[in-house]
Amino acid sequence: MTAVDRLIERVDRLVTERPLAVIAAFLLVTVVFAGGLTGIETSAGADQFTQDIPAQRALDEIDEEFETSIGGSATSAQVIVSDDNVLSRDALVRTLETQSRLESRSTLRVASTSSHADAIARQLDPAAESAAERRDAVAEATPADLRTAVADADAAGAVAPQVSVDYNPTAQRAGTAIVGITYDLPDAATTARVTELQTRSVDVVDSVPGNEAGENAILFGDGVLQSEISALLIDTAIIVFPAALILIVGFLIFAYRDPIDMAIGISALLLSLLWTFGFMGYAGIPFSDSLVTVFPLLLAVGIDFGIHIVNRYREERETGTGIGASMRTTTDQLVVAFLLVTITTVFGLVSNVVSPFDPNRDFGIVAAAGIIFTLLIFSVYLPAAKVLADRWRERLPIPEFGTTALGSGGSRLARVLRVGVDLSRIAPVAVVVLLLVGGAAGGAYGTGVNTEFSEEAFFPDQDRLETYADLPEPFAPTEYTFLDVLDLFEEEFEQNFGGSVTLYVDQSVRDDDALELIDRTTRNPPDTFETTDERRAAATSVVTVIDDRAAQDPEFASLVERNDRLGTGVPDRNVDEVYDALLDSPAETQARGYLAADRGSARIDYTIRPGVDNSEAVADVRALAERTPLEAVPTGSLVVNEAVIDLLTESAIRSLFAAFGLTALFLALSYAYLEGKAVYGLLNLVPVLVTVGLLIGSMRLLDIPLTPINAPILSVSIGLGVDYTVHFVHRFVDEYKSGLPVDEALDVTIAGTGGALTGSMLTTVSGLGVLWLAVIPLLRDFGILLALGVFYAYLCSILLVPSLVVVWGRYGGVVGLGLDGGLRESSVEGGR
Repeated sequence: MTAVDRLIERVDRLVTERPLAVIAAFLLVTVVFAGGLTGIETSAGADQFTQDIPAQRALDEIDEEFETSIGGSATSAQVIVSDDNVLSRDALVRTLETQSRLESRSTLRVASTSSHADAIARQLDPAAESAAERRDAVAEATPADLRTAVADADAAGAVAPQVSVDYNPTAQRAGTAIVGITYDLPDAATTARVTELQTRSVDVVDSVPGNEAGENAILFGDGVLQSEISALLIDTAIIVFPAALILIVGFLIFAYRDPIDMAIGISALLLSLLWTFGFMGYAGIPFSDSLVTVFPLLLAVGIDFGIHIVNRYREERETGTGIGASMRTTTDQLVVAFLLVTITTVFGLVSNVVSPFDPNRDFGIVAAAGIIFTLLIFSVYLPAAKVLADRWRERLPIPEFGTTALGSGGSRLARVLRVGVDLSRIAPVAVVVLLLVGGAAGGAYGTGVNTEFSEEAFFPDQDRLETYADLPEPFAPTEYTFLDVLDLFEEEFEQNFGGSVTLYVDQSVRDDDALELIDRTTRNPPDTFETTDERRAAATSVVTVIDDRAAQDPEFASLVERNDRLGTGVPDRNVDEVYDALLDSPAETQARGYLAADRGSARIDYTIRPGVDNSEAVADVRALAERTPLEAVPTGSLVVNEAVIDLLTESAIRSLFAAFGLTALFLALSYAYLEGKAVYGLLNLVPVLVTVGLLIGSMRLLDIPLTPINAPILSVSIGLGVDYTVHFVHRFVDEYKSGLPVDEALDVTIAGTGGALTGSMLTTVSGLGVLWLAVIPLLRDFGILLALGVFYAYLCSILLVPSLVVVWGRYGGVVGLGLDGGLRESSVEGGR
């Protein structure tokens, strides 16, 4: 007796002799896992995938070292204020009152605020230090003085950068402006802390007369953004999970046709989810976008296991065998198949541990743990509960409902399921060739699938949000302000968050040649960069700030000229003196956006031509960083996103090959150990390859790009494919070993497992496909891909495997890999 046989025998005894004790033990463990539920946190958005990328680190350093009018670090925020004219006295007073209240609330930890109203008020009263004093200066100014102050602030370059593009300096009118907020928090402040402060800041903004938070005064910051993106997960769960439950229960009714059996199956599914959630809490793994997909996956495997257990048990009971003996036969046959399915699926999941992305690694770990929990629960708990329930039925007047195996006898489903077996008798070679070519063609076509990554990819589908807005509570989604803010940034401030790339100069810029070297990076620009009339790159840097100031201030222009030995218009000596004069001028705010406070670094922003392919622009800025003598790091959202895409493609391919290699090795060794024929392991892999090929081809056909969320789908599809083929092949091997010819063994196999596979497929596809209802397109696409993966795996197991077995039986012996080879003799002599 092998170790596996001894394990199964131990499970048999526990399930059939002590079912009540087994159930009690599992419920006790469930209570323990429930304690981990309180430790679950959430993590969402694109930041999960960019943390360890050099371009992102450079972007973070820019946020810390430079003052920018839009964007900024996680500890900053902006208030977008709108009015008929944000330069009117009333609007300026309202803006300064908003700043005053934010700065005066010590609990908000606001270090400073800034706005166009500040600059105008300082023209009226240079001695005004607080926002309240500046508010009073504006309120008390005469109309003529106020108009002059606006003109002077505009001449100093302090108005246009803070107001919308509809700004008319002659009429002194603009419809929208930005108030910057900086919080006094350490860089290591938690997202929860930032979110709390920004949420409370919204209440303060709303308290100002004339302000309507979310309407004409919208606060936007990293904390608000992350909290709203996290809310997307909750909105998705509220809509998706009830729909999934309804569909799953409906198909479980079809599969089980017995309320008690269905209740046992559902209880086992709930235990699997609770154990997995609890594990996440104890392990400190946050609930993220990627992990939303774990739970439909667990439902898929759990439903499959449950239906197979009950279906196989019913087969034995129909022959008149007793409860205990029927369950022993069931577990003897299925626990081995469950082990094979679990281990191969775990290989597919654990292969994601090599991913460079934390969420994908978390997905692999959590899903693998969940699949192992599912194996334990459905191999031990569910059989024990079924045995206990049926014994109570014998003693108590409990009616029986559907007790026949799904797909058995002469039912219409049974006739449909025989199509694959019938084809294997008519034209097995043609079936194998057709499906193999189809899988290969799908895989070849799918190599052209697009890759995609951006913050916007995690945003909801606005059309779907509008559709769901009419749903009653709690199904109606949250109102997301960040979508409105992003539209305002793009429309009112021409901030498209993707039209530029940046060089982060990570070295001191106090040397005489520093500004000259920065200026040289704009000469002879690549074709992807926007250019000026002088055929230079359209760029913004401390050099362009110096040029602009020199054009407005003759005294500063003389200073620049005195320190320009080469006559290029760029200072090449005494640059510290030039910096001092620049920072002591009205251009200080703009200069600090491109020159660090300690002058130990600088930034250069390049505008990208409209319509240019992002990957080409990123390649050009990377080449520019390599060729400049400056220590420069290419960064910006485009560069970060492209870096993620590069890692994404590499990770997906690496995970796919790792999953397939481990699965192939394990199945070959397992069948060699269990049955003495490694060829049965290989039989399982051919349909899996076809499944993966069809799935990749479907991604391109349906225009579903490869993203960080669905990247694990390729490796996971191997586990899903093996799930279906293992059940078929394992049952066939058992029947073939018993002495049946290949054709008869296939007949018994399809009659015994075909119905269970169909019930599992229908329930799983509906449970996974319901993610199509998600408000996040990424999750919707992943649900579609998972459902397709299961459907393709089912079709291959029903249509391809029978013909593959026949072809292998006919021609495998030529290369010494036939189906026969002592299996029957060993079965007769030793049995199991």
